[in-house]
Amino acid sequence: MNKTFIIAQKELNLFFNSLIAYIILSAFLGFNGFFTWISGFDIFYLNQASLKHFFDIAYWSLFLFIPALTMRSIAEERKNGTIEILLTKSVNEWNIIFGKLLSNFVLIAIALILTIPYYLTVSYLGNIDHPTVICGYLGLLLISIFYISIGIFASSVNENQVVAFLISIFIGIFFHLIFDILASTTNSSISKLFYFLSVNNHFSSINRGVIDSRDIIFFISFSFIFLNLAYINLIKRK
Repeated sequence: MNKTFIIAQKELNLFFNSLIAYIILSAFLGFNGFFTWISGFDIFYLNQASLKHFFDIAYWSLFLFIPALTMRSIAEERKNGTIEILLTKSVNEWNIIFGKLLSNFVLIAIALILTIPYYLTVSYLGNIDHPTVICGYLGLLLISIFYISIGIFASSVNENQVVAFLISIFIGIFFHLIFDILASTTNSSISKLFYFLSVNNHFSSINRGVIDSRDIIFFISFSFIFLNLAYINLIKRK
């Protein structure tokens, strides 16, 4: 576990010693801030003391920003040849995978923490449902773990970061949008499967303030599936 934290710390140092972290954080906050507060169809337009609009925007922005963040995770190591150096040392594949997962998750968590002023502002403007807000942030964190896992898998497939980004988007769009559409257009027996695979279904439930173990199990289990696929790719590489 200590090796995992060392790898995560190394990744975070790389993020903050370059412009990557600052660009991602600025773009994320700028995108969400614009559509939450000044887009015209914002919190003031809705005239409600609620962060639901922000969570709906963040639901899409995380889908777009996380692949851009994770595309370099393993692809860059493969391109530079440093992945072989890591694997010949006393570091195993899971140390690398979980280290990459943790570093990306911490950066996304920092981005979400920086949106706490949104919460404080809306709380000042009206009576906000605090448990629902907490559930909304929990939903965003679970989505982040899920899409980071997909991104790490995509990054383990090819050493080209652009290809990794496109693979991550391609896989993610099925869970993010297509399964939800298919669930509403197919017959009842198959639609239940598509409905279960839809990220929107599980996030919407949490975003309403409902904590269902099935939603948490979905995000954790599918994250683990994609991390296992990344592990298999690293084993092949070794």
